[in-house]
Amino acid sequence: MRIAMIGTGYVGLVSGACFADFGHDVVCVDKDAGKIAALEAGRMPIYEPGLDTLVASNVRAGRLAFTTDLATAVSGADAVFIAVGTPSRRGDGHADLSYVFAATHEIAAAIDGPTVVVTKSTVPVGTGDEVERIIREVAPDATAWVVSNPEFLREGAAIEDFKRPDRIVIGIEDEEARGVMQEIYRPLYLNQAPLVFTGRRTSELIKYAANAFLAVKITFINEIADLCEVAGADVQQVARGIGLDNRIGSKFLHAGPGYGGSCFPKDTLALLKTADDHETPLRIVEATVKVNDARKRAMGRKVIKAMGGDVRGKTVGVLGLTFKPNTDDMRDAPSLALIQTLEDAGAKIRAFDPEGHDQARPLLPHVEFASDPYAVADGADALVLVTEWNAFRALDLKRVAGLLAHPALIDLRNVYPPEEARRAGLVYTGVGRGDGAPD
Repeated sequence: MRIAMIGTGYVGLVSGACFADFGHDVVCVDKDAGKIAALEAGRMPIYEPGLDTLVASNVRAGRLAFTTDLATAVSGADAVFIAVGTPSRRGDGHADLSYVFAATHEIAAAIDGPTVVVTKSTVPVGTGDEVERIIREVAPDATAWVVSNPEFLREGAAIEDFKRPDRIVIGIEDEEARGVMQEIYRPLYLNQAPLVFTGRRTSELIKYAANAFLAVKITFINEIADLCEVAGADVQQVARGIGLDNRIGSKFLHAGPGYGGSCFPKDTLALLKTADDHETPLRIVEATVKVNDARKRAMGRKVIKAMGGDVRGKTVGVLGLTFKPNTDDMRDAPSLALIQTLEDAGAKIRAFDPEGHDQARPLLPHVEFASDPYAVADGADALVLVTEWNAFRALDLKRVAGLLAHPALIDLRNVYPPEEARRAGLVYTGVGRGDGAPD
């Protein structure tokens, strides 16, 4: 199949490379000539494990190409995927669909044969209807079918998620599109990945509902962690105890500083706005958003409390800045609000992240960036573990204790057993560990 992928951001680039790896001919399109030039030179605009190798191998095989020429890419394509950004709109939180609709106008003008137009971007209910209306308006004689095909990729594990998905959701209104989508995903269907065909509006809502539910799950265990701290219980054992129930499951039950990233914050807000538009409030999701926003600064206050209540003039070492490991994505990262809280209280921040420095520097202008975890700890008054990169999971804690001016470890991801940290000479504070919480 011949595929045009509009957008070379996270979703577009990963999806395009994976489709090419299935054997399809894929052209990825972006208006940013610098980004296209970098991709043609083998330089990735994002950090995703294995992506550079995947892109390079498919470019060499002649199945994957990059261009700024949308019209040429769309002409003759069997399917055109729209994978442009849908950020939160300033002022009201609605998903900004201007990029989607702009791409649609250009696609409609370039269609020259039967074409399936697929929204891969995360879009509110009814967006596919508007995409179809635009195509009919711009190219009334075009043979085109509009499909919803949301992505469910985790940053840091996106290639694995694409090639071994839990499910593939495809929203269609025209049976003609079904065969094209089945052929595109045939390699996965042979591996028994379920193709879930729904109506287009249902498909659009599935994406938002899934992300909102996961956000609720994260926020729930974070509030349980707060209760554990004052009740003398251990949130990790609570999470294991409830996660073994198949109706609940163990994933997304890890207490920490709150969710961030490019999906959960904006998608929960967009879902709330959609619910408001339809006069059907989603009170659980609304509470989740408020609790999560408050938690990030609360983690900053937790650090201050663990350091005796006064951090003015003190140096706080921060391990991990990105919103999760195995990505360089700083969007809505918990570290941002946490560091701002500490800086507001007069602390100096020294930090290290394995991949996030370039993205973090413009967002954290007053932070000193160190070369490794031990450089962060050297002379600091406390060390805070914010993002659970593998590089932080087996630190020499005795060495850390010796480097710190005051041996305080605040482990916001519960990476280390409290007793191990204490044997190394550290004063340990975790999240939701009743025996480890400061008095």
